[in-house]
Amino acid sequence: MALQSQGTHAALAEIRDSLLETYACNDAMNQLILTELDPRAWRAEPPGKKGSGRTIAAIFAHLHNCRLNWLKNSAPHLRRPAPLDPDRCTIKQAAAAHRMSGAQCVCMLTDALSASANRRVTKFSRGSWAQVWPAGATMFAYMFSHEAHHRGQILMLAHQLGHRVLDKTPGVWHWEKLWKQAGLTTRPR
Repeated sequence: MALQSQGTHAALAEIRDSLLETYACNDAMNQLILTELDPRAWRAEPPGKKGSGRTIAAIFAHLHNCRLNWLKNSAPHLRRPAPLDPDRCTIKQAAAAHRMSGAQCVCMLTDALSASANRRVTKFSRGSWAQVWPAGATMFAYMFSHEAHHRGQILMLAHQLGHRVLDKTPGVWHWEKLWKQAGLTTRPR
C-alpha cells in the first residue's frame, strides 16, 4: 500500500510541476507578443465606436493589475510590483512589470499547489466582486485562461489595426521554445 501511495504522490507532483511550468511559460508568451508588437499598435484606438474598447496597452495593464489583485488577496506575504497605468505605460514598462508579476504568481501557485501542511496560500480571491475559492488547480486554470483570453484579444486587435503579430512564426504555439525562454530545463510533458 505504501508503494502505491508513493506512486500517487509522484504522479500528483508531476502534474503540479507541469502546471507551474505552464504558468511560467504563460509569461514567455506575453513577452513574445510584447517583443514582436509594432509600437504603433500599442495605443491605437480599437475599431468601432470611439472609446468603446481597450487599447492593447490597456489590456496588458489589465493583465498585470489583475495579477496584483490576486497576489494581494491570496498571497499578501509576497511582494508586489507597482501597478501599470493603462494610459501611460510603455511597452518596455509593461514587459518588465509582467516579468515581475509573473514570477510572483509562479511563487503563489507553487505554494498553493503544495502538499505541505503549512502552506501559506490556501485561498484564491479574484477580487471583492467574486466568491473566494480554495487554492488549487482551479486557481491555476482561472489564471491561465484569463490571460489566454486577453492574449487572443490582443492578437486579434493588432490584426484589426493592420499590425499582424507572430504571423510568420509558430509564436505562442511553439511551446518548446517558450519553455526555454521561461528558463525551464524540462520540456513540455
